[in-house]
Amino acid sequence: MSGNRCSLWEASLFALGLFGLLHSKQLTGVLDDCFCDIESIDVFNNFKVYPHIRKLVERDFFRYYKVNLKRPCPFWPDEGQCSIKDCHVEPCPEVRVQHFSQAAGSISDARECEQAHELGAVNSTLRYTGYKGPSAWRVWNSIYEENCFKPRSVYRPLNPLAPSRGEGFYKWMEGLCLEKRVFYRLISGLHSSINIHLCAEYLLDEGWGKSVWGPNLHEFRQRFDPAETKGEGTRRLKNLYFLYLIELRALSKVTPYFERSFINLYTGNSQEDSSTKELLLQVLNETKAFPMHFDESSMFAGHKIESKTLKEEFRLHFKNISRIMDCVGCSKCRLWGTLQTQGLGTALRILFSEKEIKKLPENSPSKGFQLTRQEIVALLNGFARLSTSIKELHNFRTLLKDPR
Repeated sequence: MSGNRCSLWEASLFALGLFGLLHSKQLTGVLDDCFCDIESIDVFNNFKVYPHIRKLVERDFFRYYKVNLKRPCPFWPDEGQCSIKDCHVEPCPEVRVQHFSQAAGSISDARECEQAHELGAVNSTLRYTGYKGPSAWRVWNSIYEENCFKPRSVYRPLNPLAPSRGEGFYKWMEGLCLEKRVFYRLISGLHSSINIHLCAEYLLDEGWGKSVWGPNLHEFRQRFDPAETKGEGTRRLKNLYFLYLIELRALSKVTPYFERSFINLYTGNSQEDSSTKELLLQVLNETKAFPMHFDESSMFAGHKIESKTLKEEFRLHFKNISRIMDCVGCSKCRLWGTLQTQGLGTALRILFSEKEIKKLPENSPSKGFQLTRQEIVALLNGFARLSTSIKELHNFRTLLKDPR
């Protein structure tokens, strides 16, 4: 990145009064494995992307996501579902819903939402529901221990409430190939995003029959403060920014797919559909304007056979993680975990489908590259969660500066 470009972005930061807050928590500078700095991402996200992506996912097309919340856990005995009312997913309303059958925008026959438990309404909340303890940590341990390209002999400090003993892990990870480092950082970034949402919408009080939700500074410090986590928290947050960059790059690259005139985000309301697509293209064009995108060309760039094998390992790891999500007891957490995992998987597929996207015909579907309605909803909602996480991170910085 050029010196002039950096100076312009940093000037914006000083004007917005954010620079001191960023430095005060040691979360600053250029991210590993890319050429982008955290300050630039903050300004770009909070003032350009976040306002638009928030409006987009409130549109009807992006509010529904089909997921089977009754699938059994395939890895250990099911311990039952969370009984707290805030764990539950809002069911599909009794309305007639029309679905994409293919990415080309063709529509299957209209039918009523007969199985409400299979189509969860994706509302804007992912609140702290009390879902923690051995069951929750078993899910995350399985994800890290079995799916992050590491030998079991290398300790990974997972529990944010436990003392950090992971320097050996990070020294070992530096010796990994770029692709395997990226995979770990993506999963860590997803974990950090979820934890920020939990801290931002925490159950603070249940007195007098009314629940009070809001930011929990104590919980945030325990999970992310450099002093309380011996530097582990800073790494977690940097991985969140890294994940954001990956999905941001995917959105910028998939723009030509949605620019084609026959792609329609169909809900049955033509005026709504038109304005939704217009807003989507506005978001996508904003992502294209970001000056310091992640360069994925350095990934899977080695020997063809080795690269193919590594890509298949990636695919299988993500498939396994999606199955682990069926072991989450909180229905709302399971819904969002499944959605965000599919959204990330879709983003990675887009990153390495550049040739297929460029060859797309203007006025007809292509077998080379397609996105289903599920993938589109997961991709945009998943990115919206990351965008919200970074916005909430700024809010926590403000609260930490003046906790009143």
